[in-house]
Amino acid sequence: MALAVRVPAELSARVPAEQRGPGRGRDDVRLLVSRGEAVSHHSFRELPSLLRAGDVLVVNTSATLAAAVSGRVGPEPGGAPVVVHFSTRGDDGRWAVELRTPDPSGSTRPRGGGPAGAVVRLPGGARLVLAEPLVPGSGRLWWARVSVDVPGLLGRYGRPIRYGYTERDQPLSAYRTVFARPSPDGSGSAEMPSAGRPFTARLVAELVDRGVRIAPLSLHTGVSSAEAHEPPYPERFEVPAATASLVNAARSGGGRVIAVGTTAVRALESAAEPGGTVRAGAGWTDLVVTPARGVRVVDGLLTGLHEPEASHLLMLEAVAGRPALRSAYAAAVQARYLWHEFGDLHLLLPEETPHRAHC
Repeated sequence: MALAVRVPAELSARVPAEQRGPGRGRDDVRLLVSRGEAVSHHSFRELPSLLRAGDVLVVNTSATLAAAVSGRVGPEPGGAPVVVHFSTRGDDGRWAVELRTPDPSGSTRPRGGGPAGAVVRLPGGARLVLAEPLVPGSGRLWWARVSVDVPGLLGRYGRPIRYGYTERDQPLSAYRTVFARPSPDGSGSAEMPSAGRPFTARLVAELVDRGVRIAPLSLHTGVSSAEAHEPPYPERFEVPAATASLVNAARSGGGRVIAVGTTAVRALESAAEPGGTVRAGAGWTDLVVTPARGVRVVDGLLTGLHEPEASHLLMLEAVAGRPALRSAYAAAVQARYLWHEFGDLHLLLPEETPHRAHC
């Protein structure tokens, strides 16, 4: 879906919350709460008071990678400068990558993909060879073979992927959440599971003290299409048995299952049976959550504010309905909430009914 709302450029969050003033922390962001078409305005630190004992927050533990590496493509010596965005590790050892053109601002611009066989020279003498498009007919992402261990390459020469609305480069720590855990094989997310960014250890402790359970899973998110707003392609996920048990127990006991981020929705719904029971599972998911498909498990969603044309809005509509989104986004623009990964948050909750009202 597309929302009939215009987001002014000045509402893009250009730096992390903790850099927007002295004494500020990650949790110094605003929280827009939707219950149906009704909206209310809060600080993120109020989140524990907006949830209740028995609720389960499902969080993504995937660690953000330093997934951008500079290189050159074309005949030696010289060649055209490019930035390689490493997106997803395949089962056969190849990586899905996106080639971008460096921008004087320090960000990047779109670049035509390919051709097959093109060689990108990377730092330290490494070489990347493009093989074939990830999706036939689309040249944005390509499968490629790399002559060295990619996690090691990223650890030495990589930096976080940065988009043009941000003010400057940030350290990798700014792109990792309190829930992030490294994978044994070095896999991770090309882009931060950003809905979890404002959480702090203190806030998590307060949630647990109030009886809210934290259920971890992982989904390694790839490079999104910042310009074309394409739907997500297959990504690797894992739902542990303990998380499946927590979610099923909450559902049977009247608690709400609230996903932290669209990645958590995708992983959890990929492990759900038609009746809503969640099973432990791992592998690849190509699930795209739409209003037609609906959600089987998720009752609510904590997420960032997305561009009005973003494909993620279909998932939000599946969770809350189109009228709720229209009302929320109009209120967010009017109240000057901040967009993107360093911006404010949006909590979509079910409408309260008399028999479920919390006293």
